[in-house]
Amino acid sequence: MIDETTNTEATVTTLQSQFCGQLRSKKFFKLDRLATSATDYIDSANHVWCCETQEVFGPDNNHVEPDKCGPGRACYTSAI
Repeated sequence: MIDETTNTEATVTTLQSQFCGQLRSKKFFKLDRLATSATDYIDSANHVWCCETQEVFGPDNNHVEPDKCGPGRACYTSAI
C-alpha cells in the first residue's frame, strides 16, 4: 500500500486474535465477547474441537487445544 502524502510504502499491521477463530467448546457458546484466555474455552469436560473439521484434530492433523491453536499454527485463522 502506498502512502500518497510521502509516496512511500506504508506498513500495514494485521490484527490477530490469541486463539484460532475455528476453536470451539460448549463454554465458548456462552460467551458474549471474544475469548481472551484458555479458561474461556475449557470447562469441566475439558473438551474443545475445531469448527472446520468438527473433530478434536485440526486440518493439520494436530490435536486441538487453546494453547496450541493460535498464530503460528498452519491452519490458524484469526477470530477478528
